[in-house]
Amino acid sequence: MAIAALAALLAGCAINIGNEAPPAASAPGAAPKAAGVDAPAERLPTDVRRATIIVRDMEKSLALYRDVIGLEVNYDTTVTTSGVALPAGEPGATARLVLMNANDPWVGWIGLMEWTSPPIPADEYPKRMGPGDVVLVLNTDDVEGRCGAAKKVPGVTFTAEPRLQVYPGRDGGAEIRVMGCNFFDPDGILIELNQILD
Repeated sequence: MAIAALAALLAGCAINIGNEAPPAASAPGAAPKAAGVDAPAERLPTDVRRATIIVRDMEKSLALYRDVIGLEVNYDTTVTTSGVALPAGEPGATARLVLMNANDPWVGWIGLMEWTSPPIPADEYPKRMGPGDVVLVLNTDDVEGRCGAAKKVPGVTFTAEPRLQVYPGRDGGAEIRVMGCNFFDPDGILIELNQILD
């Protein structure tokens, strides 16, 4: 799978709890907080700007990331690629590059890149994960509604319906409680779409 690396947040440590009523989610429009994580005392040397996903079909990917998840397109262009710096496609090939942001104007962007002339051949993506794969964790305002809408996007494959997930707190703090669903996007990127609960 040709993808840009993005670290998995809280991967593999969830304790699923069945059928209990979840607490209320954060107020709409309120920025979610990561309990126990403070801003650094000094600015760190690196920002995680963007993960760019090489996609099979730009319109299917936009139907998910723009129309369902709610990211905003801030750049959409055609580029000529060398096939060297970004080792994909043939030298001189053209690709469509779309960049999208969430709430921050600088960090946490998603890029989508589709080779158009000539296209990059792609087999069916695997439905099990292994080393080198990524989990893209996105926090949203309406997890049940957006998970329901994601199921209708062609190429999306669900691995888990919305459910309460509980993670141990940081440094002995309160448990971290989220509602979330999991699914593969049309190119095999596993997404955890979640909503932090109060």
